[in-house]
Amino acid sequence: MNSAKETLIFVHGLKIKVHSFKNEIMDFSVSQLLILVLIGLLAGALSGFVGVGGGIIIVPAMIYFMHMNQMQAQGVSLALLMLPVGVLGVMNYYKAGHIQFNYVLIMAVGFVLGNYFGSKYAMRVPEHKIKFLFSLLMLYVAVQMLWKSGAKWASELY
Repeated sequence: MNSAKETLIFVHGLKIKVHSFKNEIMDFSVSQLLILVLIGLLAGALSGFVGVGGGIIIVPAMIYFMHMNQMQAQGVSLALLMLPVGVLGVMNYYKAGHIQFNYVLIMAVGFVLGNYFGSKYAMRVPEHKIKFLFSLLMLYVAVQMLWKSGAKWASELY
């Protein structure tokens, strides 16, 4: 590595080592790498298809599949979508230690590709069908988050 700002990915067996902006090494298993790419692809496709993806796909996926806490998931989501609208929010999450740029860089590849293909597909689907699917997705995500966070909140009461 020539500078602390370089990011290189090395594949050794079934582990992927990513040298991050702070020159830290984070090991990924192949399954973790695939999960991150799939999250990026789905979020990008949804973004291209109905204009969203960050909060609706990335945050819950990072919580449930990558076992992040809410703040870390929000930080990764904001960092992925930061330019140009979220740069100030990303700075706050970064200062608080809630952004893993390794995850952001890997997911960005999937997000860009997913966004391209999602938007291509959306041009062929009638608007009323997109609205319906978008509404179902928001409802599903809301029910999942309410159920899980509500159960935890209820357990704190007893």
